[in-house]
Amino acid sequence: MAAHGTLPAPRAGIHRAWWVAFAVVSALVAAAGFRSSTGALLEPLEAEFGWSRATTSGAVTANLVLYGLTAPFAAALMERFGLRRVMTLALLLISVGAGLTLVMTAAWQLWLLWGLCVGIGTGSMALVLGSVVANRWFATRRGLVTGVFSAASSTGQLIFLPAIAALATGPGWRYAAILTAVASLLLVPVVIVVIRDWPADVGLAPYGADEVGAEGEQAALAATSGPQRSAGDVARGAVTVLVEAARTRAFWVLAGTFFVCGWSTNGLVGTHFIPAAHDHGMPHTTAANLLAFIGILDIIGTIASGWLTDRVDPRLLLCAYYLLRGLSLLVVPSVLGPDVQPNLLLFVIFYGLDWVATVPPTMALCRMHFGLERSSIVFGWVFASHMVGAGIAATYAGWIRQTYGDYEAAWLTAGGLCVLAAAACITIRRQVRAVHTA
Repeated sequence: MAAHGTLPAPRAGIHRAWWVAFAVVSALVAAAGFRSSTGALLEPLEAEFGWSRATTSGAVTANLVLYGLTAPFAAALMERFGLRRVMTLALLLISVGAGLTLVMTAAWQLWLLWGLCVGIGTGSMALVLGSVVANRWFATRRGLVTGVFSAASSTGQLIFLPAIAALATGPGWRYAAILTAVASLLLVPVVIVVIRDWPADVGLAPYGADEVGAEGEQAALAATSGPQRSAGDVARGAVTVLVEAARTRAFWVLAGTFFVCGWSTNGLVGTHFIPAAHDHGMPHTTAANLLAFIGILDIIGTIASGWLTDRVDPRLLLCAYYLLRGLSLLVVPSVLGPDVQPNLLLFVIFYGLDWVATVPPTMALCRMHFGLERSSIVFGWVFASHMVGAGIAATYAGWIRQTYGDYEAAWLTAGGLCVLAAAACITIRRQVRAVHTA
């Protein structure tokens, strides 16, 4: 550990922070794999077990809501017990939850395994994990790094979704569950070997600490010192941060707009795009490939958003992202069809670049308004709002489809909400950064 008031000297070669970031990206990809599979598995499960769209959508809602509500407590658990322990247990829980779906026979088991086990497991490695790692291991390039972490969910979608759709429509959905269970289990030794909780655990300062100068030295030293908290009550600490943050307008605007973000991504498109496209005569595998293509484009869009967040007012970025997303969703009912026409491809490209580009500027605004120390837990609560929105949208869209026979009202609702979110972002007060976060 560095002596008080000094930073460890930088070492030659690749900084350990980048290896930690690589391991975190790998874990986020695996966690995203099962979440992205839900849309491809809805109809195969309904066909085998005779469950309604409302039943399967309800299980997805449970998954998404628990995924989101776990995040702020996971951030507090990481502060108390460390990144490596939390990530290891989360991967094991995902593997167990996915594996046990092979023997389920009733809807309540789907809710238990998809909703509880996988929801909590993936929630423990939600985007809040990226926020914690970026804050601890990086003194510079935080916007870029959080963009990479955000894109990891799209990478998981890209890697797993086409394979899952092919397995579900070929050998069967159980093979898709096996794929996710095994992938999560194989990452456990990677996490154990590579992940360390703090840079000081391996005698390092955060990446870029030697570049930030006196302005960032205090923050860099805090990141090398490790947690100084007693055992205490982790849950109470997370709730305390929520109560304090909830007294500010910035929190409610960020939580509200991220609620809309979740509604318009994971809840609607992530869950219902494949069955909606199938309603228009498109094969499952074609729709899954389009959703995976959205994932490819989102990798570009989110990393670019992270780069922009280091240079542009994040409020303006959010306003642009939500407005463009809303306009794209409004045209979906008119472009879906049995084939991939130019208008549909244009939507996929436009929407894909904007899929989760909102994450880096939202994280940046959390740091600006709530400080480096509390920003990860605050973002955890903002992210919980995101997944509650996703959960409500999954059930709402399923109800719309079951009641009216199509998804048109669901697309229009999401587009309108995004336009409202764009207007709300402008009301966030400009805040001077207390610490260097570039």
